Amino acid sequence: MDSSKPTYISFEDAKRKLEAFCAYQDRCHSEVINKLYNLKISSNIHDDIIVHLIETNFLNEERFACSFARGKHRISSWGRSRIIMELKIRKITPFLIKKALQEISEELYLETLSRISYQRWNSINESNLSKKKQKLQAYLYRKGYEIDYIYDSIKKLENDI
Repeated sequence: MDSSKPTYISFEDAKRKLEAFCAYQDRCHSEVINKLYNLKISSNIHDDIIVHLIETNFLNEERFACSFARGKHRISSWGRSRIIMELKIRKITPFLIKKALQEISEELYLETLSRISYQRWNSINESNLSKKKQKLQAYLYRKGYEIDYIYDSIKKLENDI
């Protein structure tokens, strides 16, 4: 038996598998499409399954984008730039990306930046101050924070020394 050929499971079985996949956590359309291909479900029923998932509210791109932005900021301390990049990779529309970023208040955003800056600053074992600042800047930039906010955060830390 050739495993590269699509398996033709019934529409109902495929529907149940994808409902469980979407119920576990919020998913975007591209994740569901990838799952359909990974399960080797016949491509002629892909659209029907996606329509069913949307109609039954298992698949909601707006809910996914907002949940993703909140979670990645709160749990992983990501900045806006990183969140935007990751949502674009998942083919989320610019309108929904903008809406998702509104889930993160400016106050919470700056508080998180301040907290992770302070933690990272204290964990960097570097006697040369300019190298220490450079390492912190690179870390915050990788996290997705805007360069202006990074400079402000580093200035505050320098003033506290």
